[in-house]
Amino acid sequence: MQVSVLGIDLGKKTCSLVGLDNVGRIVLRRRLQRGSVIKLTAELPACIVAMEACCGAHHIGRLLHAQGHRVRLMSPEYVRPYVKSHKNDDRDAEAIAEAATRPTMRFVELKSEAQLDMQSLHRARDRLIAQRTALINQIRGLLMERGIVVAQGRRKLEMHLATMITEQGETLSPRMRLLIVDMCTEWRDLDRRIKTLDEEFATLVRTDDASRRLMTIPGIGVLNASALTASIGNAQTFGRGRDLAAWLGLVPRQMTTGGKPRLKGISKRGNKYLRKLIIHGARAALPWLAKSQTALGAWLRGLRARAHVNTVVVALAAKLARIVWAVLRHGGRFEMQPTHAVQL
Repeated sequence: MQVSVLGIDLGKKTCSLVGLDNVGRIVLRRRLQRGSVIKLTAELPACIVAMEACCGAHHIGRLLHAQGHRVRLMSPEYVRPYVKSHKNDDRDAEAIAEAATRPTMRFVELKSEAQLDMQSLHRARDRLIAQRTALINQIRGLLMERGIVVAQGRRKLEMHLATMITEQGETLSPRMRLLIVDMCTEWRDLDRRIKTLDEEFATLVRTDDASRRLMTIPGIGVLNASALTASIGNAQTFGRGRDLAAWLGLVPRQMTTGGKPRLKGISKRGNKYLRKLIIHGARAALPWLAKSQTALGAWLRGLRARAHVNTVVVALAAKLARIVWAVLRHGGRFEMQPTHAVQL
């Protein structure tokens, strides 16, 4: 039995495996416990092992790579068209194996354990941020129900609460005052945990060459640099900068019919967290970049003259994504290019 391509449909406990030979015939069909998959692949000659890029795929992929197999991870949405008839685990494994043989298939780069650790830290921080936002909104709602309206801004609410808690008055009942104090304590604890993660990111970035080079790009700080290197590594998966911008969902959606292309809003595909970070970075860098006497500044001033500021921010974010690709793919640091005077 010669297996050329092995498709694995990963499950929590059991996994379905389908093996194809060099002409695409099914020569192997098994259903194994998750721990038995590595034992079976150790007995097989080196081949292509394909899986969907889901939870646990990178860990198993590294084990298979150590056995000498060529690991190919794919996005589930690219595998779905190859599922025949009724969907089940065996059909999914067959579709994964077939999709891996397509020459135009796009594969996901296998991530190292350090990259996965960094992504996990970012997810934990994002969860804490969401919890803090929900807590602040609940505090504002409790105050508004009692006729207390505080100006927008986290710091303004913090200062108002500090004054209100120390004052003695009839605005809040004793029970509500205790509840607000308890919620403020929780707020401070979330701030402390978020700050601890931010300091860890700063320490990790200082020891990573790729992240330090990314931070030479305007709008790319510690969070952006660490998240990007954790997600895309050296950007070898993307053939050009526009591919990275498209993967982040920063390019227009195309609707073409009758040979007439129509461009709409951005696609918003891909990693929402990375897209959010790079857009926030572009919004923060836009004011001083537009004033700079550089080629990028001249481009932004021309764009601001004819487009809405939000459109300009997204366009700058797409430009930064292309620069990120160039820095990671080719090495080096980003340097602002001054505008050249025109000789008359």
